[in-house]
Amino acid sequence: MGAGVVKGKGASGRRGRRRRGSSAAMSDINITPFVDVMLVLLIIFMVAAPMLTVGVPVELPDTAATALPTEQEEPLSITIKADGGLALQTTDVADADLIPKLQAISAERTSDKIFLRADGSVPYQRVAQVMGALNAGGFRNIGLVTDSDGPTFNGGSGNGGSGG
Repeated sequence: MGAGVVKGKGASGRRGRRRRGSSAAMSDINITPFVDVMLVLLIIFMVAAPMLTVGVPVELPDTAATALPTEQEEPLSITIKADGGLALQTTDVADADLIPKLQAISAERTSDKIFLRADGSVPYQRVAQVMGALNAGGFRNIGLVTDSDGPTFNGGSGNGGSGG
């Protein structure tokens, strides 16, 4: 990563005569360490990327809604599993313990956004109950998480168009 010095080889060569003892700067850059570091970073990101998702497996419903903008800190995520049980981030939580735990966690956070994820097989009544409990607990900024590329009700599917 530095420039070296190449000693002159006398009068031999096609470029003309040089004096003995003169030296010219070497302009080659050694990029091998740079390539090594980049390959290590690539491997780290390839291994770490699948682990960044929330770990409660649910089948999210498909909708044509657009994604919410991302924020600085990781949002709180509440998951309603297929059996109707609740999970806060990746930890199972009882219905009665949900609001007190959320209030304790949100006191230390700057964002009040909560993402509600529900399995597609969960009855709407259960989703409404959890949303009502969150609203009664003082949490008004709730985002419903779905998979995109669902029906748009205009004869197609995907993110294009508006329902009508």
